Formats: sequence, C-alpha cells, structure tokens
Amino acid sequence: MDSVLSSYRSTNIHWRQPNVFWFICIALLAALTIPFYEPIRYMVFRWIHVEEYSHGLFIPFISAFLIWQQKNELAECDFNGSWLGVLLVGFGFLTCMVGELATLYVIIQYGILLIIMGIALSFSGVQAFRRLWLPLAILILMIPLPNFLYNNLSAKLQLLSSQLGVSFIRLWDIPVYLEGNVIDLGAMKLQVVEACSGLRYLFPLMVLGFIAAYFYRAPLYKKCIIFLSTLPITVAMNSLRIGIIGITVDKYGQAAAEGFLHDFEGWVMFMGSFGLLLLEISLLTRLSGQKLKLTDVFIIDLPEQLAEDQPTKARQLPKPFWVSSTFVLTMCVAIVALPDRKEIIPERESFGGFPLYIGEWQGDFVPMEQLYIDKLKFSDYALIDYRNSVGDYLNFYVAYYDSQKSGASAHSPKSCIPGDGWKISDMQTVTMKDITDGKDLRLNRVVTTKGDRKQLVYYWFKQRHRNLTNEYLVKWYLFWDALTLNRTDGALVRLVLNVDDTTSLEMSDQLVRDFLSTSYSQLALHLPD
Repeated sequence: MDSVLSSYRSTNIHWRQPNVFWFICIALLAALTIPFYEPIRYMVFRWIHVEEYSHGLFIPFISAFLIWQQKNELAECDFNGSWLGVLLVGFGFLTCMVGELATLYVIIQYGILLIIMGIALSFSGVQAFRRLWLPLAILILMIPLPNFLYNNLSAKLQLLSSQLGVSFIRLWDIPVYLEGNVIDLGAMKLQVVEACSGLRYLFPLMVLGFIAAYFYRAPLYKKCIIFLSTLPITVAMNSLRIGIIGITVDKYGQAAAEGFLHDFEGWVMFMGSFGLLLLEISLLTRLSGQKLKLTDVFIIDLPEQLAEDQPTKARQLPKPFWVSSTFVLTMCVAIVALPDRKEIIPERESFGGFPLYIGEWQGDFVPMEQLYIDKLKFSDYALIDYRNSVGDYLNFYVAYYDSQKSGASAHSPKSCIPGDGWKISDMQTVTMKDITDGKDLRLNRVVTTKGDRKQLVYYWFKQRHRNLTNEYLVKWYLFWDALTLNRTDGALVRLVLNVDDTTSLEMSDQLVRDFLSTSYSQLALHLPD
C-alpha cells in the first residue's frame, strides 16, 4: 500500500485539515442525526440493552483510533477528492429513503454508513481512501443483525453447541441424554437457552478478530483466516463451556450453573477465545517458516510526534467534498421538511374474542410465560389447547404483529422445532382447496418425531393479503408492502396435532384440515388483509 501511495505524497510538507473542515464534519454529523434520529436511537438502545451488541458502543472509537493511528501517513498524502464519493453519498441517501419508505431501521442504518463512507471518499480521493476504508468498514459490525437472521443464527448455534457440549460431557463417562437444547443428566435437566448460543462471544470476538487481522503483518489470505476463524473458535469454546457446566452440575448440583460461577465461566471462556486467536497468529507465522516472535508480526504503531521544524500546510478542501457536504445538508433539510409518513396500523379484532368452540373441538386459552412474551415481542397472540370428543389434542397458536419495522417478527417454526428436541422427519408445502370464498390456502406440513412420539405441524405466514410459506419470501414482501402499502403488519399461524399409535397420518391430516376449514373464517376476522 505504501508503494501505491508514494506518488501522492509530499516529502517536504505535512498536510493538515483546516479548521473549517472540522466545523463541516460536526455540522454533517448533526444534520444526519436529526432526520434519522429514530434508527440511530434504536441502534444505541440495542447496544445498551442487548448484551450480544454491547460491543457496538466501542466500535466508533475503535474506528477513530485506527484512522488516528495512520495520521502521519495520511498527512503525507495529497487529498484530491473523488466524485465517486458524491455518487456513494447519493446511493446512501437512496438506501435511507428506501428504508424510510419501507419503515425498516436496518436499511436506514446501512444507508447512513454508506453516506459516511461517501463523504470520506469525496474528501480523500481514491488513493488515500485505501487507507481509510478498512477502519471505516469495521463500523458495519456495530449495526445489529435483522431479527430473522439473528434468530436463525442463534437457533443453529444453540443446537450445535448443545451437541458438542454433550459429547464433551460423555468423555467423562457421565450418562447424559440430549433432546434439542435440553441436556438431561438424569437427576436434573439443563436448558441451553438463547443466551448460551454463543452470540455473546461471537460478535465481540469478530471485532477482536478484525483488529487482530488488521494489525497482523502477513498476506491477505492469512488475515482472512484470522477473521473467519472467530466463528469456529466461538462454537468450540461455547460448547466447552456447556460441557464444563454439565460436569460441574453433575458433581455439585444446580447451583454450579447459576450466579457468579456461571458468569465467571463465560468471562474465562471469552478470554480463552481471544487467547486462541493469538495462538493461531503464532502458528500461522511459524508455518510460513519465519522464526519471528508474536510481537514482531502483531504490532500497533502509534504515530510519532512531528519535528518542530516540519513544515505543515492547510489542505484545500476538494470540490467533491464541498458538493457532497452541500448535498447531505440539503437532503437532511428536505427530509425534515417533508411530512411524516406514518405507518398504517389496520383495525382488527383482539384474539381475546377468538371462539373456544370450533365444530367438535373445545378449547382453553393457555397463558404464555412473560419470558416468552418479552422475547417474541408480538402485539397480540392466541395460544389455545383444543380437544375433541375422542381425546385428540390440537394446539392452536397465532402471533400477530401490527408493525414489524423495528425488526420484531415471527420466529419460523422450522428454526424453533429442533430446539425443543423434535426432529423433522418430513416437510412439504401443501394446498387446501376452496378453504374460503373459493380461495386456496398454501401452508407448510411438517411431521416431527421425538423418540416414540409424533406430531403433525401445519403453519404459514399471514402477511397482509398474502399467505406465505417461505420465511425469506416473507422478508421480501415485508419490504415491498412497507414501500407500496405503508404496512408491515403480519402473523404466524401454527397448528400442532399429537399423533398417537391408533391414528394414521392420513386421519391426522384430515382432522387438522377439518379444523382449519371450520375456523378459517373466524381467523380472518383477527388477521386483516
């Protein structure tokens, strides 16, 4: 990189930013905060209240340090500006506008980051920006994942960590049985909850992995190995932690999995994960045949103080920077001046009035624990156990969201089923003909097993006027309908029927379909088109 920038340096003059540059930067940050206050506030709220994202508070300071650390090298570069930066600023605002119209905070957050990078590019120019883009790219790690990606990743890591943790416990000749995320030690059971998925390790470890790779003096492929290895290291160390908790609980009781000891083990494992990163750097260096110490390849240089007689000169702010700054200020004023586009929340009937008598089925409302209500973040729900005259049991569940703009959305049963210890033995999409007003209903049909037990699961996503079976298609239509209809309401509908030895799957299918045919018109009253 130094050779690339050599022709853009002055050997006699160190450039400094004029005072007006800092004034403009403060004005730009203030201008961006005003129209996009809510997405920024929501991101900061997640940093403070969601442990998995607590590292986000430090990332802006880390980015600033990585830029400051190169200040002498940047001072030797002529900043010619780049019109590509103006285009990037425009694309960032387009992204923000799409996010604003779609009422999806995560799109706006990425748009703001594009604007910041565009301003930097319009000021520095392409060549000097090569020193800035990595310190700015780390800002991506401060933006929380969309909820559906977070939930899917968490569910998969929970299952994998549980399986590896149980394998470790068995190495100590301790009898143990695993059902999904439940570790059965005989005398007691341990639930591997979402907080133990490893994401509290993974996200901050990715930040440390990025920093380690950044300062690691090695070829690019080795830097990539360091950063990408944070995922398997997290899984391995989190599984080891679960295994150790299982062993200590087996020997010393339930208290070993709670309180200070539990939290202390988490801290020790995280520090162990960082130690593995450093060990990996050392091994990669040795494998290359270099007999170097870790301190020789992992160096954080601090900028040297300039000599007192070193000539300095204020930069001339490039025209692209003036244009991009003016564009940002103009757009922010225009956005504030435009009338608010309030999301439409359709009227509907509460599930409190959903009928408990559906044909031959009689139901009872089941109160959901506050722990799950806080996690699922729905606006309204129905959880009803129905039984018919011959003792068949059917669980009816609907989670309704009047708004999904801040990321709250239904958890896909496809991800949640394995966490309860059930295995999906068959899954297909089926169609119920003429279910109401001549309309067909497409829904997912899943057969699950746990030991000798079997369940038949039907579910679909009711998203405005659509019935969908694919969770990723749900996200696309969520974006599209927010953009075109100004609505993000939707629901998950799920029915679970226990299948006993005396009932065939064909008979069970018919029971569920009959229940749906009878109840669908009532359900439609609570789920607006």
